[in-house]
Formats: sequence, C-alpha cells, structure tokens
Amino acid sequence: MPSMFLILLAGLMVMRYGKCSCGGGKHRYKPVIYLYPEAKSLIKLKLNYAGELTVTYPAYKNGWEVIAHPDGKLVDPVDNKEYSYLFWEGKDDGPAPKKLIYTEGFVVKGDSAHLFLQDKLSEMGMVPKEYNEFIVYWYPILKENKYNFIHFKVGDAYDEISTMEIDPKPDAMLRVFMYYKSMDKPGSVSPQVFVPFTRTGFTLVEWGGGPINSEIILKEKGLEN
Repeated sequence: MPSMFLILLAGLMVMRYGKCSCGGGKHRYKPVIYLYPEAKSLIKLKLNYAGELTVTYPAYKNGWEVIAHPDGKLVDPVDNKEYSYLFWEGKDDGPAPKKLIYTEGFVVKGDSAHLFLQDKLSEMGMVPKEYNEFIVYWYPILKENKYNFIHFKVGDAYDEISTMEIDPKPDAMLRVFMYYKSMDKPGSVSPQVFVPFTRTGFTLVEWGGGPINSEIILKEKGLEN
C-alpha cells in the first residue's frame, strides 16, 4: 500500500454489534480539497481533526492560506508555488469496533468499480476532473478485490472524520468519503440515495476514502433484526 496517504480514525465507535455509523477502522486515504471561488480570493482553511497530522501538501502551518482561482488553481502567496488541491494525512491510535452492521451501501464487482464510481460520483455532484482523479487512485485498489462493499459518507456525515474552519465561508460544499470492504461473494444491502448537489457561489469539494477494518454484516433496511 502506498505510504503517502491518509490514516484517520472515525470518531464514532460501535461496541461489538451495532448499526453502522462509522467506517469501522483507523485508516483514511488521500482526502483532497478543491476550492472554487467566484473570483480570485485569499482563502484560509483550518482542519478540525482529533489526531496527529503526519503529512500535508502544501505545508500546513496551523492552517492553510492560499490564493484560489475560479478554475480551482491554488497559489501559495508566500512562494508563489501552484497546487491543484489541498492534501493532508493523519493518524489516531484509537481501536476499531469488532463488528458493524450496514443497512445501506453497494456491493460492486472489483473489475467494474470504475464504472460504478463514475456513475455514483457524478450523481453526487462531482465534475469529471474530480471524479476522474478519485477513480485513478481508487480503481486499482478496488479492482484487486472480487467484490467490494462500498458505503459513502456525504455532506454532514463526513463530519465524523473531520471538519473545517474556512474564511471566507463557502456557499456550497460537497464532501464525499468512501468506505470499502473486500468481499469474496456478493451480499444484499439497500442502496444509498443521494441528495442532488448544486454548485453556487464559492464552492468547496472534498473527497477521500479508506478500508473498513471491522467485520461487517449486511442487511437490507427493515430486516435489521
């Protein structure tokens, strides 16, 4: 597994058996943050994360301060270096729950995960640049598994992983985190439904992902017991 990717702990623990709220593991990989202001703007962003930041790019000095352009280009105002997005990696040593029950998500064949991601990420509101960068990273990993259980944390649900303080505040935010678990055979679970996202004004988009390290139990909604 590549070394320069995010390791995080989901902030919510489930004791032994419980309906899933968190991802069931410590690891979170490659979250990236895109900034799209309406006009060239100086933007300050600070992460709220209950753990240790181990890698950031560009360097995180008690926060990021960048000049953002409407096309997403970011420029460090100190050295004038250009970036495509903000990246961070962290670590928290808390334990993962032993088992989790999921009632929503998707079971996807590894060799068709790229098609699934293109469809679902577009449905959530990502544009091609964003979902293609997501797929280029995640498809080679998911493809190695016969099947993958996939569950997304979207919007406010992402707050269990991290939150942000942003000045000025975005008018619209799309935050997508993908949990996945390798499976040898398919299972049955109710599909997630996503609220359409509308880009308006200053827009922030964030995506990331990570494995579920707990044992999982899949049940369709209404069949939890």
